Amino acid sequence: MNLLTVGISHHSASVRVLERVSIGAEDITKILDELLGREHICEAFVISTCNRVEVYVVAETFHGGLDDVTSVLARHAGAEVGELADHLYVYYAGAAVEHLFSVSAGLDSMVVGEAQILGQLRQAYGTADENGTVGKTLHELAQQALRVGKRVHAETGIDAEGASVVSEALVDAEIALDGLAGRSALVIGAGSMGGLAAAQLKRAGIGEVVIANRTAANGQRLAESLRADGFAARTVDLAGLSSAIAAADLVVACTGAIGVVVTEDVVAAALTVRDDRPLLCCDLGLPRDIAPEVAELPGVTLVDLESLQQRLSDKQGGNESERAAQIVAEELRNYLAAQRSAEVTPTVTALRKRAAEVVDSELLRLDSRLPELGGDVRDELARTVRRVVDKLLHTPTVRVKQLASVPGGAGYADALRELFELDPQTAAVLGTPQAEDGLAGGANVAHTQRAKSAGRADLRGRVEQDGEDR
Repeated sequence: MNLLTVGISHHSASVRVLERVSIGAEDITKILDELLGREHICEAFVISTCNRVEVYVVAETFHGGLDDVTSVLARHAGAEVGELADHLYVYYAGAAVEHLFSVSAGLDSMVVGEAQILGQLRQAYGTADENGTVGKTLHELAQQALRVGKRVHAETGIDAEGASVVSEALVDAEIALDGLAGRSALVIGAGSMGGLAAAQLKRAGIGEVVIANRTAANGQRLAESLRADGFAARTVDLAGLSSAIAAADLVVACTGAIGVVVTEDVVAAALTVRDDRPLLCCDLGLPRDIAPEVAELPGVTLVDLESLQQRLSDKQGGNESERAAQIVAEELRNYLAAQRSAEVTPTVTALRKRAAEVVDSELLRLDSRLPELGGDVRDELARTVRRVVDKLLHTPTVRVKQLASVPGGAGYADALRELFELDPQTAAVLGTPQAEDGLAGGANVAHTQRAKSAGRADLRGRVEQDGEDR
C-alpha cells in the first residue's frame, strides 16, 4: 500500500482557482464516499480550509491512486484534470508524511505559525473516522501529525502573537480605518472562523460586535459567549444585512457558504445612509462571501484572501520557523524509523514460529525414540531446548529490527527470509507491513515527476522517498 497526498493551496493556486476546488463541510462526506468507491483507494481523509484542499489516501498503486484522486477533485470542481494539473502538488510515501507534519506545525500556512490548522486537521480526521474511511495507516499518521503540531507550538514561539488569517486581515482593517478601538463590527458567520474573528475584534478594542448567521441559534450562542465576557454583542437576521452594514464600520464575512452572501446591491443600499463614512469589508470565505465588485463602490475597502495572499507571500517566521522545521525533521525521522521497524515484525514472528515448529517436531521425535523418559525429565529437556533456541534467536531478531529502522534497512528482513527459507506469504499474514514502495521503501529518490495517466494531462508532482540524505 502507498501513502499519497494530492493537494492545492495558496502556494500553488490563486484564490479564484481555490474557490473552484474548495469543499464545503456539507460535501466532505460525499467526497470521502466517492474516494473509497474508487478502485485503488482503501483509506482517505480530506483537509479543506480557506487556503488549501488536500486529500490523503492509502492507495494500492501510486498511479492508480493519483488518477482516482485527481478525477474526484476535477469532478467536484466541474473541471477537466488538465485544467487543475498546473496547480496540484503530489507527495508520496515519506514526503507525504513530511508534508502533513509541516502543515500541522503551521509551516505551510498562509500565516506561518497559525494554530487553527490543528483544529482543522482534527476535524478532518474526525469526519473521516465517523464515515469509516480511515484505517490503521491514516489513523496513526493523523494522530502523530497532531502530536507534532502540538509539540511545535509548545516548544517554539512560532505562534507567540497568535497570528492567523483573521489577525492579518484586521491589521489591514486597522490601517484602513485609522484604528479599530470603539468602532462597530459586523461578523457574518458564527462558525470557528467567526468565533475567532469575534475574539480578535474584542482584543483589538472594537466597541460592539453584531453577529449575523444562517442558523440563528449558533449566532445567539456566539453573542452570549461574548456578552458573558462583558463585551457588547448582539445578533441580526441575514435578511437585515443592508441595515447592519449601514451601521457598521467593519464587516468580516466567513460563512463557508457556497456562493456570495454579501452582494454589491446590498452594500450599495447600505452606503446611501452612511453619511460618507468609510467601510472596510474583510472577506475570509472560500468560496467568496462578498462580491468582488464591492471594492469598486465609493468609500469601500475590500480585504480578501487574494490580497492577503499577495501581502503574505514572502513573509517568513524567522528563527522560530527554523526551530519548528527542525522538530518536524526529527519527528519525521522517528516516525519513518518506527514504520520501517514495524515492517520487519512479521518476518521476526515468522522466524520464531518456524523455530517453535522445529523444536516441537524434535521433541516429538525424542518421545518416539525414548518413550521411557520420565515426565519431569522430558519437561526439563523441553525447557532447555526452548531456552537455547530463544537465546540463539534473541540477538539476530533484535538487531534486524534495529537495522531495519534505518533507510534501506528492508534488505535485512529479506535476507532473514532467504536464510531461513521463510515464506513471504506466511510473514505477510502475521502482520500488516507497508509494501516496500510505501512509507519507507525503495531507494533514495528526490525528484520532480510529471505523472501521466491514459487520456490525462500532465500533473506536477514531487515524489520523495525517505532515503540516506534525510
